[in-house]
Amino acid sequence: MIQLKKGHIWFAKEQVDLLFGDEEKVNLVYYPDRQTLLIAARSKLFFEKMHKTTWAVLKLRNLNGDKTISIQDLILDNDLDETDRTLTYDLKNTGILSIEL
Repeated sequence: MIQLKKGHIWFAKEQVDLLFGDEEKVNLVYYPDRQTLLIAARSKLFFEKMHKTTWAVLKLRNLNGDKTISIQDLILDNDLDETDRTLTYDLKNTGILSIEL
């Protein structure tokens, strides 16, 4: 389960391991027309070349190993719903995570 909590995308440890491994940084891009946020591990160089990305740090949130990415600026800049909730997502076979905001 991926959640939006207080302007942060929250990943459980199991998801972090599956999606990002030991990486501490990710690339991301938001497409307002689709209301979709795409995220990939920093090592996925093709993702950075295909999209105009920014990078973010995965911050450790608890002793369980859960991590978050801050998207507070993205929420404000695009007037998105900031309500805490579970997010709908899809993991592409390329390792790109697509999240509906």
